[in-house]
Amino acid sequence: MEKEVFLIVGLGNPGEKYAHTRHNAGFEVLERLAARRGAVLRKKLLLPGMTAEIAEAGRKIVLCEPATYMNNSGECVKKLLARYRADPSHLMVIYDDIDLPPARIRVRKNGGPGTHNGMRSIVEETGLTDFPRIRIGTGDRPAGQDLADWVLSRYSKEEQPAMEEAFDRAAEAAENWIEHGIDYAMNHAGQGKGK
Repeated sequence: MEKEVFLIVGLGNPGEKYAHTRHNAGFEVLERLAARRGAVLRKKLLLPGMTAEIAEAGRKIVLCEPATYMNNSGECVKKLLARYRADPSHLMVIYDDIDLPPARIRVRKNGGPGTHNGMRSIVEETGLTDFPRIRIGTGDRPAGQDLADWVLSRYSKEEQPAMEEAFDRAAEAAENWIEHGIDYAMNHAGQGKGK
C-alpha cells in the first residue's frame, strides 16, 4: 500500500544574510520540525529547495525550505506537489504575517494569499488556495519604516523569547495537523505569551 504523503513547506530566504529575520519565520519552524523528528534538511537534485523525508507508519512527511527566495516560492511548491503527487489538502505552508501581533500563531484550512509575496507566488504558480497554512505574527513595522527593511530585520532581544516559543508552538501545530487533522490543529494552536 502506498504511503500517505504530507508536505510541510516553511517560507523564507536562503543564505546567512537572511537567517533569523522576520521573513524567515517559516524556516525557523522547519528547523524545529526537522530536529524534533531527527531529520536533516538537504539539497535534492530535482527540487529547488532543502528537503527532508521522514517515513512513519503508513505515511511519509516531507519538509521543504524553498531556495528560490521568497517572491518565487511557488516554483518550488509546484515542483514539490508534482514530485510527490500529493493532494493539496496535504500541503501545509508556514510563513510570517505582519498583520498578526508578534508571537501569535493562526492555523487556517485555506484562504487567499493576502499581501504576502511568498503566498502570492504559490497561488499564482499552483492555482491553488485550498491548502492549510500556519501564519506566525511578527507585528507590523513602526510608523514610517519601509516594509522590506522591516521584514528583513531581526528580532530585538526583548522579542526573541516570545518568538522562539511561537516557532515551537507552530511546529507543534503542524504535528497536530498530521496526527489529528486540520480542525484539531486549528482548535489547539495555543497562543502562549503573544496573546
